[in-house]
Amino acid sequence: MNIERLLRHVPLLLAACLSLGAQAQQQPSSNAATALGQGPGYHDPRSPIKPLQEREGVVSWPLLSSVTVKADKKRLVPSFPAGVQALDKQKVKVQGFMMPLEPGDKQRHFLLSSVPTSCSFCVPAGPEGLIEVRSKTPVRYTLEPVTVEGQMAVLSNDPYGLFYRVLDAQPAE
Repeated sequence: MNIERLLRHVPLLLAACLSLGAQAQQQPSSNAATALGQGPGYHDPRSPIKPLQEREGVVSWPLLSSVTVKADKKRLVPSFPAGVQALDKQKVKVQGFMMPLEPGDKQRHFLLSSVPTSCSFCVPAGPEGLIEVRSKTPVRYTLEPVTVEGQMAVLSNDPYGLFYRVLDAQPAE
């Protein structure tokens, strides 16, 4: 499956996830384990990979996940708070766990996730927990968090349902 075909399915997956999340919030569960996996950026404590630590000078995932979403006909419409809108067209540093979108161990087009991937075929977060990255310098794939620097685009009407994109990215420390 090529990347364009894969990305075309992202809005459907995200809509299903948001729908399930809304249903779960409307129907309180007596099972405490169910409540543990709710909310953006959830990280399973049994994972051998540690969750991301906030770093000075790096865009915060809690800020990015503060977006709200409303369903409008066949698409989800994001509403970004002022702090997120201020990032649009700015040079930023972002960190996350890499989800390759191309073959090979060096990537120019990939997704960064706020949480580690646990399944090669699963999207680990909703659109508030993913950033599409287009890199001018290839970035080596790793299971460890990566940090890149580039121009942030805050997307209110992306055809793939994404909320964030970083262009002209380069590896950063």
